Amino acid sequence: MISVTPLQSDDRPTWEELFSGYNAFYGRTWPAENYDHAWREFQRDKRIHALGARLDGRLAGIAHFLVHSSTTSPDVCYLQDLFTAPNARGKGVARALIRAVEEWAREQGCTRLYWHTQQHNHTARRLYDQVADFRDFIVYAMPL
Repeated sequence: MISVTPLQSDDRPTWEELFSGYNAFYGRTWPAENYDHAWREFQRDKRIHALGARLDGRLAGIAHFLVHSSTTSPDVCYLQDLFTAPNARGKGVARALIRAVEEWAREQGCTRLYWHTQQHNHTARRLYDQVADFRDFIVYAMPL
């Protein structure tokens, strides 16, 4: 059974393990203080938010998201990070997290939920193609 809830204080070690896996997937390493900062922000639950999916009671996936203004519509929700433990993949964890963020965003009055993934992330894209529309955008990023 999958349940999705806000992260609890005792989720910190497993959350960090999952978020480390997410960052490793994208070829990033983070110093400990970045994890500390993110965790504090999630606990405040003001600017950025986090949900955890539990599979049979164990934290098996995480979602980090935020709301921002849009020039072409009311506020939108950006699902910034989504990650499922390797041993929980294919069991509905990511789908449950996306649906929970969707519900949260609707409650906040957002008109759209969106996210990015790398073109070669075929496993995730199979799910994303089922739950959302691919709009054929290319993302550019400029480090500052």
